[in-house]
Amino acid sequence: MSLVRWRPFEDLVSVQDELSRVFDDAVLRSPRFRTVRGWYPVVDLMENEEEFRLVAELPGLGREDVKISLTDSVLTLRGEKKTEKQQANQNWHHVERTYGTFERSFQLTAPVDNAKIGAKFKDGVLTVVLPKSEESRPRDIQIEG
Repeated sequence: MSLVRWRPFEDLVSVQDELSRVFDDAVLRSPRFRTVRGWYPVVDLMENEEEFRLVAELPGLGREDVKISLTDSVLTLRGEKKTEKQQANQNWHHVERTYGTFERSFQLTAPVDNAKIGAKFKDGVLTVVLPKSEESRPRDIQIEG
């Protein structure tokens, strides 16, 4: 028989994390809550030695509905998904899609070359490429002597 160290606080944190996840899933999926909070797009933010790359899914939006800005190493994505106009002869029976304004901000961990930033929007997917500035890129240092 082996001894196992009991760590009650680690177990408590684990239970708290799991309860938070379950509660967030239940609340965020509630249609009543969705109308209050609007919506936000899902985003991937990747980094390598040369650049940051942000990919956002923006179904139902066009280029003109989205604004991107970079201020003090904070990349901000904002926009609005407008509701469909309800016509007089239509009755809505079930609505799950969410609408409204959104804003997402991301702190970048290295300086970016502002002159080389590029963005593409295709098939509802926005891709923003932010090349790192030369001074922030890793480089080898030669040892003398």
